[in-house]
Amino acid sequence: MYEKTIASQTVYEGRILDVEVLQVELENGKRSVREIVRHGVAVAIIPRLPDGRFVFIRQFRKAMERICFEVVAGNCDPEEDEASTAIRELREETGCLAETVELLGPIFPSVGYCTERIDVYYAEVAGRGATSFDDDERIETVILSGDEFEGMIRSNRIDDAKTLAAWMLYKAKKGG
Repeated sequence: MYEKTIASQTVYEGRILDVEVLQVELENGKRSVREIVRHGVAVAIIPRLPDGRFVFIRQFRKAMERICFEVVAGNCDPEEDEASTAIRELREETGCLAETVELLGPIFPSVGYCTERIDVYYAEVAGRGATSFDDDERIETVILSGDEFEGMIRSNRIDDAKTLAAWMLYKAKKGG
């Protein structure tokens, strides 16, 4: 299976994403249109404290018009590698200082229309310091046991895709 791009037009260029409209030709010769969101690499982190509990965040998300419960995550800065981004985002958003970080694997949140790749990391946290949010961020740190977090999943209080996928990778790779 393959689709050949015949033409492309960037219809929006933003701070963190671009939108492109593609004219494509299918293998059978038919033509169609694809709308693609171009987004850079991001990271998500499952941080574990020395006592075995995990660190998550809550923040208002305008797209959802509500407070969302999530893993720590963020976009990679230009020329910044993914592991460094994970360490930086963890410190900025929660004040947690990563002792170690381990790549669990990549996820692609919505392959039908978006190029975003999120590399999921597991971090052992050595301690906590001050946060340093971006000027437009308001974030609350939440610390939970694995059982408490899974109870939230069972009661449908966790609905963020990257958070659910990150937890699944953690359980599969680390045994939880």
